[in-house]
Amino acid sequence: MGMARLQDKIALVVGAGSRGEPAGTGYAAAKLFAQHGASVVLVDYNRQRAEATKREILKVGRSASLFVADVTSEDDCRAMVAACQERHGGLDILLNNVAAPGSGKVIDVSSDELDQIFAVNLRSMMLACKYAIPLMKASGGGSIINISSIDGLRTGMHPNVPYAVTKAGAAHLARVVAVHHGRDNIRANCIAPGHIYAPFVRHIAQDTRRLRQNVAPLGSEGTAWDVANAALFLASDEARWISGVVLPVDGGLLAATPLAVYENLT
Repeated sequence: MGMARLQDKIALVVGAGSRGEPAGTGYAAAKLFAQHGASVVLVDYNRQRAEATKREILKVGRSASLFVADVTSEDDCRAMVAACQERHGGLDILLNNVAAPGSGKVIDVSSDELDQIFAVNLRSMMLACKYAIPLMKASGGGSIINISSIDGLRTGMHPNVPYAVTKAGAAHLARVVAVHHGRDNIRANCIAPGHIYAPFVRHIAQDTRRLRQNVAPLGSEGTAWDVANAALFLASDEARWISGVVLPVDGGLLAATPLAVYENLT
């Protein structure tokens, strides 16, 4: 299939900015989409990070443009989709990748924190879908991919209720969009990354990294490129009959019971 799995597709990647090494999922997906023939609109609230991603894409002779946005703003979500229409005449792929962390048990979190994390992690995805779907429909259909987390599918002892609940919402948002807009030839799926080594965990202790590696049946951490490759597949016509799915990219972690991995931790 060569390098043309997304040839002539228009992709909107939300949260596409680069934070350097290790690669983040938005950066990795944007670069991979471009390498496989898509014209990519790079959305980030940080212009410098988006420009860093753009430089890497242009370096390999592919097409990319910037759109600086705060995706908690409905006006910005409307405008970033309008930019796809103005620059490329349509939209085929939407990758919802923005997320904010949130810790604490349900009894601990403040209402202000809840509002902010819900706005970033879930409201932004709903607004992006709200404006992307009509343009996708007019373009003949498309693929929507939400980045969730295994924390949205299972509960750990580390309390991160606002993050986990919004990531669960991202998964179900993909399902409802898949059902409600399937007749528009729009597919919607979700990726649930496991323990990947990306910018948001690069400062964790080495002992914690070893635990994250050992707990997975494959015995290793993932990278943003593992998530990006899954997104590339779901964005492509190879996944033309896959919709409403939540795909863990987790080294087999969710397949194992706690006792199954115990011997790997001792």
